[in-house]
Amino acid sequence: MLSNNPEYAKVKNKKYKINTDFRIAIECNKIAQDDEISDVERALAIIYKLYGDEGLENSQDWNKLLEIAIKYLNLERDKNTENEEPDMDFVEDIRYIRSSFIQDYKYNPYDMEYLHWYDFFNDLSNLSNSEFGNCCVLNRIRNLRTFDVSQIKDPKEKNKIIRAKEQVALKKKVKMTDKQKKSQDEFYKLLGGDYKWMKLL
Repeated sequence: MLSNNPEYAKVKNKKYKINTDFRIAIECNKIAQDDEISDVERALAIIYKLYGDEGLENSQDWNKLLEIAIKYLNLERDKNTENEEPDMDFVEDIRYIRSSFIQDYKYNPYDMEYLHWYDFFNDLSNLSNSEFGNCCVLNRIRNLRTFDVSQIKDPKEKNKIIRAKEQVALKKKVKMTDKQKKSQDEFYKLLGGDYKWMKLL
């Protein structure tokens, strides 16, 4: 559980206020996946989303601001997802996220005027997910997407699960082209780290 919710980025002796609302973090994820704009445009768009005009005006701090931005967006975690396929998408799964938060926490994050990115992600990560008890709708969908049908021997049951998986499959994952994947990989390399989490978020 993350305890500290950052509000500022410090570069040398200057502090930049971060727009910490979770919706901004999700927008940054969408920007990172946008292959219609260049790497530099994506980087500057993320800086603008998180730090506003002040961030854009100080070009000497861009590299450090982007480094801090990615650390912040990644919730300061070291997680290698190189071989993992995304099992959710914030845009496609918004109705499942809403329903699951209401079921487990009795609130809809999208109805709130403000919610810190860390708080939102902590709640998302702790949604009910049990084979023997309660399991929110989002995690039921995610579990189905990652379910290994090879363990099912009965042909009828296997086909049933395959059809169900197709119905809830992520459209973005299906539609992603080689060009999009290459563009994403190049952007992650520009950031200097393993940030494949952005495909999931």
